[in-house]
Amino acid sequence: MGDPGQSPSAWSPHGNPPTLSTLTLLLLLCGHAHSQCKILRCNAEYVSSTLSLRGRFSRLHGRPPGFLHCASFGDPHVRSFHHHFHTCRVQGAWPLLDNDFLFVQATSSPVASGANATTTRKLTIIFKNMQECIDQKVYQAEVDNLPAAFEDGSINGGDRPGGSSLSIRTANPGSHVEIQAAYIGTTIIIRQTAKQLSFSIRVAEDVARAFSAEQDLQLCVGGCPPSQRLSRSERSRRGAITIDTARQLCKEGLPVEDVYFHSCVFDVLISGDPNFTVAAQAALEDARAFLPDLEKLHLFPSDAGVPLFSATLLAPLLSGLFVLWLCTQ
Repeated sequence: MGDPGQSPSAWSPHGNPPTLSTLTLLLLLCGHAHSQCKILRCNAEYVSSTLSLRGRFSRLHGRPPGFLHCASFGDPHVRSFHHHFHTCRVQGAWPLLDNDFLFVQATSSPVASGANATTTRKLTIIFKNMQECIDQKVYQAEVDNLPAAFEDGSINGGDRPGGSSLSIRTANPGSHVEIQAAYIGTTIIIRQTAKQLSFSIRVAEDVARAFSAEQDLQLCVGGCPPSQRLSRSERSRRGAITIDTARQLCKEGLPVEDVYFHSCVFDVLISGDPNFTVAAQAALEDARAFLPDLEKLHLFPSDAGVPLFSATLLAPLLSGLFVLWLCTQ
């Protein structure tokens, strides 16, 4: 028997050394805690680098951090983060996004032989390597090939602790893929309709702005370069579809004659394919789901050219013109 005056060992209340099972449990708990710390670091990196620390952002700007929306669809029409809306020729490979977290490239070819308008035939999306969060992941889609997995066959961000914060799923195999990148506050939707690919994104504002001067060519940021813009009056009808028929087809799903409606008419006329109505309708529904301010949902062309005004600005503009007209009488 031990000396009754001897104090118990610090290892155990009974003075016995820890058992193997106790050590194993401690190691498992430490491993779990280490893993959780890595996830917290991943989340902390997201908060600090993409949302400017929510409380600090709100104090500085008087509002919570925001989100932006961009889309490309049809022949193709690009809605930029800043609500510019362009119809573009952009033949070949052009970057939609190129920032510190994300790279998106659209590759387009003429909708028909000799046509100025093009359609997107391939999309390449790269989620860049982010310490403690995800491995670099590449997603590639082509017409008639919308995989429900990344290029390496995986459906998440890899084995890192934050890997589950990047995921991919298909809502409609072969025609609709959705990618969630929670670690950067981003959702991407890729669709195929009428032998073209559509792209739509909702992204944290600070992620969209995280790029250098060398990354200035981004269609989602600046819209299409002036040399690549098409007026929607520059169209040549293909097949037997008349402008009245095209308007009627588009009106069924797009009752408001905004830029989505006019883009739909342009696409149906220039392609001769009524299925292009679906691309414009889906783009409008994505905008409805992704835009933080639904007052900016409908954009209206000032004429047949490029300049656009949001619905909230149109009424004050018309009122101002009316007052100006009165003053000249």
